[in-house]
Order: sequence, then C-alpha cells, then structure tokens
Amino acid sequence: MLKRILREPLVHFLALALLIFAAHGLLRTGADAPEKIVVSASKIEQMATVFTKTWQRSPTADELKGMIDDYVKEEILVRQALELGLDRDDTVVRRRLRQKMEFLNTADAAPVTVTEPELEAYLEANPAAFATDAKLAFEQVFLNPTRHGETIAEDAATLLAELRSNDTADPASLGDVSLLPAAVLLTSKAAIDQTFGGDLADGLEKAPLGQWTGPIASSFGLHLVRVSEHAPGRVPQLKDVRDEVAREWENAKRAQLEQQRFGELLARYQVSVEAATAAGDN
Repeated sequence: MLKRILREPLVHFLALALLIFAAHGLLRTGADAPEKIVVSASKIEQMATVFTKTWQRSPTADELKGMIDDYVKEEILVRQALELGLDRDDTVVRRRLRQKMEFLNTADAAPVTVTEPELEAYLEANPAAFATDAKLAFEQVFLNPTRHGETIAEDAATLLAELRSNDTADPASLGDVSLLPAAVLLTSKAAIDQTFGGDLADGLEKAPLGQWTGPIASSFGLHLVRVSEHAPGRVPQLKDVRDEVAREWENAKRAQLEQQRFGELLARYQVSVEAATAAGDN
C-alpha cells in the first residue's frame, strides 16, 4: 500500500512543492535579515562635541538620544535612496562626491618638496605672474564732457596749448572742478585704473616724460596729463618673492599630480560619446 502511494505522481508533486517552499523560506530568511546600523562610541562622542562647540554646553541625555535617533533615520533614508539609485542623476550629489574624491586624491598625494633651481626655473617660465606693475607719477587737468559737449575736443586743444606755452600755469586752477586729484604721486597702473577707470593708465605709460600731452579719456571724461616719473614693471629676483613662487609652484605641482592620478583612473574606463541630435530631428 505504501509503495503504491509513493509511486503516485501527486505525491511526487507535493514533495517537490514542499522542497521548493522550504528553499524559498530559507532564501527569504536570508534576504529579510535586517541590515546592521552601528552607532559607534566615537560617532556619539563626535555628536556631543559638535553640540558642545555650537551651544557652549554639553547635551542632555534626551538631546543626545535625539541626535542618535536622527543619525539612525538619516542612515536608513540614505541607504534606501542609494538602493533606489536616487543619487545617480542628482547634480548636487554628483558634484559633492566629485569634490570629495578630488580632496582624497590631493590628500593622498605625497608631500611635494622643491629645490631652489626648480623655483628659479618656475619664476623664469612664469614671469608675468610675479612681475611688479609699472608705476607712474603725473599731473592732470580734467575736462567734463557734460559741460563742454561737442566742443570738448576743441577746448582740450586750446587748454593744452596754454599749458605748453606757460610753464607757470597752475594745473590745479585749470580745467573743470572734480573730485579727482590734480597730482598723483608714484602709483601703480592698477591703482590708477581703479581711481580713474578707462584706459588712462595705458595712455600715461605711452606719454613722454615732463611734457603736457593728451587728451586721454577716462571713465569720467578727458584729461590733459604731464608724467613726471615712470617706473617700469619688472620681474623681481627669487629672493624677493620666494614664498609666492614656492606657493604657486606647489599649487601647479599638485594640479599636475591630480591630473596624473585622474589619468590613471581614466585608463580603467572606455568612454564613448554619442553624437548630439540636432533640434527638430526625429
């Protein structure tokens, strides 16, 4: 009787179903096993330290529990978001991750050291980055476009002729009233441009020494000028700008190492760029 029952196809089917159900149960047990979230003692200490620095007192037990609960909530939601792939197309998340990786790449780089010959070579290869600006001292007579209108060019020529023919003329008493200085001591081109605007500094640099010339335009109007001193810009010696050169050399070296590290990472990928579809194409 038992042998006949065991030979029944229905029994075989039920047995197979029981095996499948048991296996499925075992798999679900493993899949549904809870993930671990460990709030370490060092993490709790970090929370308490941040709280103390912010509020100038230690957190209470309830406040500390609230921080721990919030950390657990954040960890759960972050893991869930990552599982759903919500980070993949988020520009802010991608940018933040990129910044972190760039920081790690820079932090992992070996400390860079530099020799004096390397600094000399860097200064020689990048003179414009360390050159001092040209400086000029001058007098100026201002003509206001609003006051002179269409005759401003003619009035400037008349005034220039007077300045050239009369060495005793007082420039401060000529021209139109303004808040601009009538005389400027030895000043860098950058500072002159900041005060006057326009291309006045470039015009001054081309002007002859000790002779009234112009007019040169600024942001305010026209100027007749007499340059009394012109100190050209120059590239300083290394001993005068060593710290600046060393800082720029180090920045350039770190950028080079970072690019090299990225090149090594790039070599692990095959990048393909699809052609952009023109607007209106189907």
